Amino acid sequence: MILSTLIWISLVVGMTFNALGVIGILRFPDVYTRLHADTKATTFGSIFTSLAVVLYAGGEFLKDPEGQYETLALHTILAVVVLAFTNATSAHAIARAAHKRGHKPARAVCDRLEETAP
Repeated sequence: MILSTLIWISLVVGMTFNALGVIGILRFPDVYTRLHADTKATTFGSIFTSLAVVLYAGGEFLKDPEGQYETLALHTILAVVVLAFTNATSAHAIARAAHKRGHKPARAVCDRLEETAP
């Protein structure tokens, strides 16, 4: 009962953060803020949905140690580690390419210190 509650909580938190990432992509004004919303929210959301898979695999492994649930948990953990590295690296590459192409940040997110500098 407690394990299934933790699994559902992890799934809801993960799906919420993934949904917030999608909303950020749709609502934010420029490539840089969209990229930030996408990478941060979906990485966090993927970690929580993967946590739900690991919790499920751990619970099933305790019921049947002869099954393949330890492999499922190990593959899920490996996927999260790879996702964390590739998500950050790809976001950096996309932001760098946008900067090199001359895409400026939207005026709503400009640096106010630049305007007040002497």
